[in-house]
Amino acid sequence: MADGLCLFSKDSLIIKNPKKNPLVLRMVVLMFVMACGVYICSVCLRQYSARSSEHLLEVQVVERSCEAPNVEPSEKHYVHFPKPKTFSRSECACIPVRYFAILSTQRSGSGWFETLLNSHINISSNGEIFSVKVRRSNISTIVETLDKIYNLDWFTSASKNECTAAIGLKWMLNQGLMQNHEEIVKYFNTKGVSAIFLFRRNLLRRMISILANSYDWNAKLLNGTHKSHVHSTHEAEILARYKPTLNTTLLIPNLRQVDDMVTKSLEYFKSTRHIILYYEDVVKNATKLMDVQDFLKVPRRDLNSRQVKIHRGSLSSQVENWGDVEKTLNGTCYESYLNEDYKM
Repeated sequence: MADGLCLFSKDSLIIKNPKKNPLVLRMVVLMFVMACGVYICSVCLRQYSARSSEHLLEVQVVERSCEAPNVEPSEKHYVHFPKPKTFSRSECACIPVRYFAILSTQRSGSGWFETLLNSHINISSNGEIFSVKVRRSNISTIVETLDKIYNLDWFTSASKNECTAAIGLKWMLNQGLMQNHEEIVKYFNTKGVSAIFLFRRNLLRRMISILANSYDWNAKLLNGTHKSHVHSTHEAEILARYKPTLNTTLLIPNLRQVDDMVTKSLEYFKSTRHIILYYEDVVKNATKLMDVQDFLKVPRRDLNSRQVKIHRGSLSSQVENWGDVEKTLNGTCYESYLNEDYKM
C-alpha cells in the first residue's frame, strides 16, 4: 500500500507542467508595445494633419478677403495690398494702396505741391528720392528703390502709418527718368503706378527761380544757410532781393531745351495712367487739388502748406536786365512769358 502511494507520488512529479520559455514572453510583450506605439503615432499624425489643414484654410480666407470694394474693373490693376518687411499693417492690411510718382522739373512748384499732398492724412510722398545719384546709377538700382518705396519700407519724414492709402515720390526728369524711360514706363504699367505730371507754363519764371536759387546756394543769404524753400514772409523777402541777370544769348536755346524735354516726357509716358497739372493752374484754381485727390482715389480734404512763395509780383521787378530780356523774346514763340500769368 505504501509502495503504491510512493509510485503515485513519483508519477505526479513526472507529469508536472514544464516552465514557460522567458524569450517567448519577451517577444509577446515587445510586439504589444510596438503595436501600441504605431497606433499612437498614427493618431498624432492624423491630428497634426487636420490642424495644418485648418491653418492653411485660415490663411487662404484672410488673403482672399483683401479685395477693394466698389472698384471698377479697369482700376483693379492700380489697387494694391503691400506687405511691408519692416512692420505690420495690422488692421489696415486690407486697406488698398495706390502707387504714384510726381514727375516734374526743378523749380516748378513740385516742393510746394508735395507738401500739399502730404498734408492729407492718407497720402505719403517721400520727396526727391533720386536726387541721390547712386540710387539712379542704373535701372536695377532704380527698380530696387521703387520696390522698397511702394512696399511701404522706405521711411522719411513724410511716412504716415500703416493706413496709408497712396504712396509715392517726387522725381525730376533729369534724374534718370528720361534716360531710362522705356524701362520705367514698363515698370509703371506692370506695377500699376500712376504718374502726376507737374510743370510750369511760364518757363521764364522757372529760369529766374533757378538762377536765384543757385545764387543763394553760394551766398547763403539766410544767416549763412541755403534754403530752397522758406516758411516765413521775412525769409522770402530776403531771398527775393536778389535779381539775376539773364544771359540773353542763351535765353531762347535754354527755354527751347526745357520745352522739348517736357514734350518728350509726355510722349514717353502717354501709355501710363496719368494726370497733367501746371503750377499756375494749381495756384489759381483750388479745384485742381480736388482733381488730384480724385485721381488718387482718396477722400477729399482741404490741403495746406507752410511754404511761402519767394518771387511775387511782375517779372520786370525780378530781373536785373529786363529790357534786354524783352527785346530778346518779343516776336518769338516765347513772347507770352513776358506777360503776367497769375497773381499770388
